[in-house]
Amino acid sequence: MKEIITNNFRDTQALGKNFAKEIFKREKKKKSAVIIALEGDLGAGKTTFAQGMAEGLGVKEQITSPTFVLIKKYPIRFQVSRLPKPGTGGQASFKFQDFYHIDCYRLDKPWQLQELGFEEIINNPENIVAMEWAEKISEILPEDKITIKFEWVDENKRKIIF
Repeated sequence: MKEIITNNFRDTQALGKNFAKEIFKREKKKKSAVIIALEGDLGAGKTTFAQGMAEGLGVKEQITSPTFVLIKKYPIRFQVSRLPKPGTGGQASFKFQDFYHIDCYRLDKPWQLQELGFEEIINNPENIVAMEWAEKISEILPEDKITIKFEWVDENKRKIIF
């Protein structure tokens, strides 16, 4: 577990941006989406972090909280090519297509999200999914999700726990 204190919204966005770039450094062996579960109280920095993630992924659109629409989809424009391990030949492309920003705040039951195509989204290995208020639907999230907890420290500071 790692704790980071950010001193303002710019720090929180920068942390999200750097985190997104780390996703590209990981070995992509999964057959499903990368799920990032963002947990914490209202105003704790979840949306700000997601905005930074989107920037780190090359999303050009403005990221706003999907509280009323629940799911927003953005094309990922940043891609990485890397050389595979010796003996495998050729150059491999490490590619994601879409960034999904999901807000579960208004959900009463996890099945409500499933009616919106959630299974298809999380089963696609070309997706990166950031989910605010993920604790509300924890029973339908895969075990290999990345959980990040946000705590409000004061008007500007946030504690972020990986």
